[in-house]
Amino acid sequence: MKKALTIICLLVLSMPEVLSQKVTPLAYYTDKDGIFQQGTTIEDGQAPLAVHFQANPSDLGEWIPTYEWHLRQTKTADNTKITIEVFMRNDEDTDFTFMESGVYTMTLRTILKKPDDMVELDPETITITIAESKLEFPNAFSPNDDGINDIYRAKPDYKSIISFKAIILNRWGQKLYEWNDPAGGWDGTFHGSQVKQGVYFVYVEAKGADGKEYKIKKDVNLLRGYVDNGKTTGNE
Repeated sequence: MKKALTIICLLVLSMPEVLSQKVTPLAYYTDKDGIFQQGTTIEDGQAPLAVHFQANPSDLGEWIPTYEWHLRQTKTADNTKITIEVFMRNDEDTDFTFMESGVYTMTLRTILKKPDDMVELDPETITITIAESKLEFPNAFSPNDDGINDIYRAKPDYKSIISFKAIILNRWGQKLYEWNDPAGGWDGTFHGSQVKQGVYFVYVEAKGADGKEYKIKKDVNLLRGYVDNGKTTGNE
């Protein structure tokens, strides 16, 4: 019996320490709709997308952590997928603004040290997908204060536009309005006064996160007398 107890004691002493220490990395960001999000997966992200990454360590006790954040991007070249490392950082928390469409992985490696020991935790990974760009404009709007289509702007399904400039001109080439954010738009006024119903022109120059360049030139029909029931009340 004494020999059996000795063997059990030796087995217990030789077992590795069960660690309660852990890291729980998360990505924090604000989505296109202005809603704050957090998680380990970002799907259909819209560039430019600013993301804050936190390691979120817990129960470290006497252990001293060393962090390695590895951001990698998967690309396709000549029908072959390749992975490139964007950066490696050693901070507990780090930030990055995604400006290029594609699939990314942010992997956190954590090494714990104390004077007489060292251990590496299992790597943790966050996946980020940045959508390819999309930008379209309508050909009409109706600024009649009914709350429907009162602002001339990009169609709401635009994606991953990293630079943008739009100009509204009248038929004589006079600039009436300019804006530099695809979320913005024209309310049908010039110097605070309503312009007449008629045809105007929009010129847009923009660039997507996938490198696509947009040069849009089209007519804009300002239908000031249009109402939601499909009838018109005449020009104002």
